[in-house]
Amino acid sequence: MTIQVNIAEAKAKLSALIEAAERGEEVVIARNGEPVAELHARNVVKRRRLGILKERYGWAGPATPIEAFAPDPEDEFMNPLMPGDPST
Repeated sequence: MTIQVNIAEAKAKLSALIEAAERGEEVVIARNGEPVAELHARNVVKRRRLGILKERYGWAGPATPIEAFAPDPEDEFMNPLMPGDPST
């Protein structure tokens, strides 16, 4: 959407015009109805799109439960007190 205002109105509503430019709107300042300047935001903050990785790489299914990362209690490397093979 384009907003066109004359110089006197731009002086009175500068804060609102800057906010409009930050939202990405085009702000034109005119003298006697003729455009003389445009107001642009320097760093427009783009809103993050949620789920962009899901869109790009596809659904990976439900999250892995935390219990899946727990060490195996029967693994002798994780439990040095547990004896190895009883025949040795």
